[in-house]
Amino acid sequence: MPQNEENRIQAVKRFLNLEISKEKELEHIIQLAAKVCGTPTALITFIDEDTQYIKFKQAFAYEQTTRHDAFCNQVIQGDEVMVVPDAQLDQRFLNNPLVTGDPNIRFYAGSPLTTSDGYHLGSLCVIDQVPGQLTELQKDMLQGLAKQAMQLLDFEVSVQLLKQQYDEARRSAIEHRSFFESTIDSHLLLGLNFEVLAFNQAWASYVTHNYGKTLTRGKGMADYLLPENLLFFYKAYVKAMTGTAVFDERQVRTVDGDTWRMIKFEPAFDPEGVIIGVSVNSTDTTQNVINKAVVVAQKDSLKEIAFIQAHELRRPVASILGLMNLLKMDGFIETREELIMLAAAAEELDEKIKLIITHATDPDPESATDNHYQEHPITVGNP
Repeated sequence: MPQNEENRIQAVKRFLNLEISKEKELEHIIQLAAKVCGTPTALITFIDEDTQYIKFKQAFAYEQTTRHDAFCNQVIQGDEVMVVPDAQLDQRFLNNPLVTGDPNIRFYAGSPLTTSDGYHLGSLCVIDQVPGQLTELQKDMLQGLAKQAMQLLDFEVSVQLLKQQYDEARRSAIEHRSFFESTIDSHLLLGLNFEVLAFNQAWASYVTHNYGKTLTRGKGMADYLLPENLLFFYKAYVKAMTGTAVFDERQVRTVDGDTWRMIKFEPAFDPEGVIIGVSVNSTDTTQNVINKAVVVAQKDSLKEIAFIQAHELRRPVASILGLMNLLKMDGFIETREELIMLAAAAEELDEKIKLIITHATDPDPESATDNHYQEHPITVGNP
């Protein structure tokens, strides 16, 4: 099958599945076509691989025929109106079952239904059971009615496409909003001028509860920040606008007391990779900070206990080592295997105690690297 025929058939199937709201207008067109051409029958047809589908009709019993028997199959091979004055005298249709039997076609005229990209989907045609002919004016009017029918069908396709796009956009918006609102974290989108573009209910509730204000799209974010927080917030926003994400865990004053929050400022990109603003996400980390402080205090306490206990242990060990040194100076150790083993065990125990003291006095590597403020460069482009 040629590529253009595959494309034509795909276009036909698209129109066959179309929900048509302009039925009255299309029925009026076939009525006009029959009246203009002086025939009892008029049809609007579509043709796919094997079948002719009769979508709109006047005075015709069939809903479909085979493509092989369809007169319209000849119409879609050209661009002009095709006229068959007497099918019984035309070699193409002489033995056609639609001519030799019901509906006994003798006269036929059809104009192709052509899409904007040039595919012939089917035809607007007129039929009679007696021979006939069309004047040039009638041909022009039949062709004009075919174009009008095609414009209505194209309109229906456009409406359906717009409806599908609207439904998809609405579904996507609902999904994004559901995701946006399904978290206890606070989310905020700021524009190029530090204005509020979008926010979830958690952030709106936070602003109302702590500042007694209603968060409003389009207003400057400065209206919703305390003076002591504004400078930090704006600096982080400016840094994110350059393509660098800023993560900062800090203590924040609220009406319910001081809390700790992890605030993330990240550049927001459009589909082309251009920064259009800053996404701000705020998470309450108060309990995490409290738990971390408890763990640090417990570690410090354990270190202190270990340090004290190690020193308490080291005193008797030091005494044993001192005694062993005296015995060594007097030459007793070299002659007694038991004393040699005792000296070795005392020295090994002393080394273990030294390790405990060293570990207890070393700074905690986790606390040494603990940094509440971090910056993360992000490549400007698609995130």
